[in-house]
Amino acid sequence: MTARTASTPAPSPGRRWFPFVTRWRPRLLARWYDRHLQRLDLAEIDDHLLRDLGLTREDVRRECAKSFWRP
Repeated sequence: MTARTASTPAPSPGRRWFPFVTRWRPRLLARWYDRHLQRLDLAEIDDHLLRDLGLTREDVRRECAKSFWRP
């Protein structure tokens, strides 16, 4: 029986992911955090204001159930 070793594939020379990650990371993290805070605020809005916005409790529940990275 041969032993299996986990190997990671070598990155292809055409893919440069690191500069993309370092340049966009602060803005991306800020956007995710802002989205998280907006969903927390949305969850606290009362039914009267939701009607003014044209939203239902189900709309709010569905939006708040999304992960922070999903728009």
